[in-house]
Amino acid sequence: MAFAVLFCLPLLLTAGKRDYMKDPKYLLGAVPEVDGIVTFQKNFSVTDKSEEQIYDIVAAYVRNTLVGSAIQFPQSEYTRIISEEKENGTLVARVDEYMTFTHVFLNLDRTRFRYLFSVSVKGQKVHLVLTQISYYYNEDVDGKNGIPYKAEEWITDKLAVNKKGTRLYPRSGKFRRMTVDRVEEIFNGLMDALTTRQGIVEG
Repeated sequence: MAFAVLFCLPLLLTAGKRDYMKDPKYLLGAVPEVDGIVTFQKNFSVTDKSEEQIYDIVAAYVRNTLVGSAIQFPQSEYTRIISEEKENGTLVARVDEYMTFTHVFLNLDRTRFRYLFSVSVKGQKVHLVLTQISYYYNEDVDGKNGIPYKAEEWITDKLAVNKKGTRLYPRSGKFRRMTVDRVEEIFNGLMDALTTRQGIVEG
């Protein structure tokens, strides 16, 4: 039985790869750029809370879920809140966390995922930005000798999607897919923390 599972493992991993390589969610336009810098943004309004309530919930989410996350790289001095101005409704944090591509028996494939996350709250309007993305891949157990990548050199439309725009390239494609999913998870998690979504107006 164990032999059968090990024998089938490469096939299962390959099938999983095929599932997303052509998924439109990850193809052209999935990774936005602003002035050549990969930048994900989200704008929405929270209609059922005050500005102070919104800011307090946002700050708690960033502090506890991002900066204090269990997937944060434990020895990193990178992860911290670098600016917090409640009177101006702004908060900025740097995060260094693990991004896991595959974690099955005898196969752990992951990278460190670094980014700058900023929030601006003005009245009931919230503006989220996630940018300055980089990766540190295939490091030793002591966190050294990894391969550094910047998002602009690795997961853009030009570098991660084929010329026809129909599929991802295998190596950079997995970084692109996981980045898109992680950003979506962060944005949605913050919105869920703020409301049951009935009080959310996007745009």
